[in-house]
Amino acid sequence: MRNIFLFVIISLLLWGCDSNDLDIDISGIQTAPLKVLRLEKDIRSLNGPDFDASNAVLKRQYGVYYEHYLMNFLNRNGTSDSLYKPSVLSFIKDKDISEAYGYITRLYPDQKMEAIAQEADQCVKRFHVHFPKRPLPSKLITVMSGWNYSSAYLDSALVISLDMYLGDTAKFYQMLRYPLYQAKKMNERYILPDLARGWLLTEFDNSDPVNTLIHHTIFYGKLFYAVNALLPQETDSVIIGYTSKQITYCKTYEKNVWGYFAEKNRLYENSLQNVRELTSDGPFTGAISKECPPRIAMWVGWQIVKSYMKNNKEVTLEQLMDEKDAAKILNKSKYRP
Repeated sequence: MRNIFLFVIISLLLWGCDSNDLDIDISGIQTAPLKVLRLEKDIRSLNGPDFDASNAVLKRQYGVYYEHYLMNFLNRNGTSDSLYKPSVLSFIKDKDISEAYGYITRLYPDQKMEAIAQEADQCVKRFHVHFPKRPLPSKLITVMSGWNYSSAYLDSALVISLDMYLGDTAKFYQMLRYPLYQAKKMNERYILPDLARGWLLTEFDNSDPVNTLIHHTIFYGKLFYAVNALLPQETDSVIIGYTSKQITYCKTYEKNVWGYFAEKNRLYENSLQNVRELTSDGPFTGAISKECPPRIAMWVGWQIVKSYMKNNKEVTLEQLMDEKDAAKILNKSKYRP
């Protein structure tokens, strides 16, 4: 009798645990480990006595990305501009940049970045399984962008701007007047989700000239589903950038939220104002309520895509990402909260 009781308890516990179908076995997958390059550190070598020689070293080491970095953040015309050298030196010597660099050296020493790179390696392996014909990154480059962007993917390099991850109470974010809903995501926990999302956005861009709400809803639903495939152990709240309270709201009022989208065929609207209102970041989605999380259309799209993949198990992740027919995904999802 005792054994039967234990069997029932164990069965209930197992049944109650949600399994993640996206958590695939990658133990046998071989990919080259990411090489970590610290541009925010290396660029400070240009402050030495031999600027030109140090600059040549960096150009060889960082390849195409070096010129891209310079042109986007330090000097519009890159190394070909006569003002290139003073622009770089001004950036390096800037008081706030130097202080932020101090934060980075404390928060992200080489050992820490190597550990993050090892986690990113797991993302690369999963990406290779799902998208076997696509090229893989070979480098993880860390930079300071002067608080201009978080992550990028260029010339086989995953790029992360560490001055965007100094902790939500860092003085710089208050100084730059970042709103709280943005600052709360500016810490180490969001590095990998941001890297994965930026990489996937480069691979599967949203440049189609379609401005219906359903197009954007399903596109971002696919995007977050794919991020989850690369980071299957990460929580939904971190992947989409919600608080636990906001996730609870979504789950509690999922039927009501879906009702808002379903009525009056809102998903087929092509009003840019409505699309922005339901996909833009902010403290909340005012069109629904002040308690409704921002970017609510993205969360709804994610639930639709989850339902679509659950009910169409023959569809691979690559086929999902390549599918441009948003209405087809919605119809075949059988999404009914």
